[in-house]
Amino acid sequence: MISESPATPGQDAPFRTGFVAIVGRPNVGKSTLLNRMIGQKISIVSRKAQTTRHRVTGILSQEDAQFVFVDTPGFQTKHRNALNRNMNRSVTQALAEVDLVFFVIEAGRFGDDDRKVLQVLPADAKVVLVINKVDRLDDKSRLLPFIGEMSGVFPFAEIVPLSAEKGQNVDQLVKAAKPLLPVGEPIFGPDDITDRSERFLASEFLREKLFRLLGDELPYGMTVEIEKFETVGNLRRIFAAVIVDRASHKGIVIGRNGEQLKRISSEARVELEKLFDGKVYLEVWVKVKSGWADDERALKSLGYD
Repeated sequence: MISESPATPGQDAPFRTGFVAIVGRPNVGKSTLLNRMIGQKISIVSRKAQTTRHRVTGILSQEDAQFVFVDTPGFQTKHRNALNRNMNRSVTQALAEVDLVFFVIEAGRFGDDDRKVLQVLPADAKVVLVINKVDRLDDKSRLLPFIGEMSGVFPFAEIVPLSAEKGQNVDQLVKAAKPLLPVGEPIFGPDDITDRSERFLASEFLREKLFRLLGDELPYGMTVEIEKFETVGNLRRIFAAVIVDRASHKGIVIGRNGEQLKRISSEARVELEKLFDGKVYLEVWVKVKSGWADDERALKSLGYD
């Protein structure tokens, strides 16, 4: 990074580049916000907590700035297993490495879990409060008093109410955050949208379909491992294993006559073809690996680092 010098009349404003962590408790809409800001889906979304388990980087390049957003897992206040501890480490590590923080909460709601996230923010962090889901407020007159209440909770650099799902006021968030970034040259190319590999994105998109299509039958005891990823011209050949914790879970994922797994695979393949702009051959099977979510070595082998 270079040191900032004020622009003089007639000069263009200096280019700004910075890393921005998107943090908050589970299910406040962090991944939806990231996808909306960069204009493409790279971070998976579902209504279940723990959908995001890894840090996912999204890149927004403008003429005078480059934002490198880091979508973090929802901060877990109940340390039940190694997976939860891993996700919380991911959050705290991201906070130590960024220039700016988007702290996301739901409009009209600020509870103990939100406070616990706020408490882990570095004392010297520049923080923008993002009040999401304003479209879901039944009584819109509650918004201004809520903003006033939140302004006394922490010295936020900016407070921006918005709806990530509807796209309302998201541009204003980016505009308000831009002056808070340090002056510096772009880190990524102008067309880059993420630094994550296609292999990683394939595992995430498949895991999203598992979360969405299995309902509450199999909430958290599963993950995805890409065992082989080949690119032949414009064709991606992807071989993936769904890892479940118990043998009884295997049948739930596969479904009667294999119909459930076929549907999961088909919907994931369609989304991956849109993402990669090319044909995808996707083969998926199910493996049992008991205790994987509480085994540090297993987590590392599955890409949780």
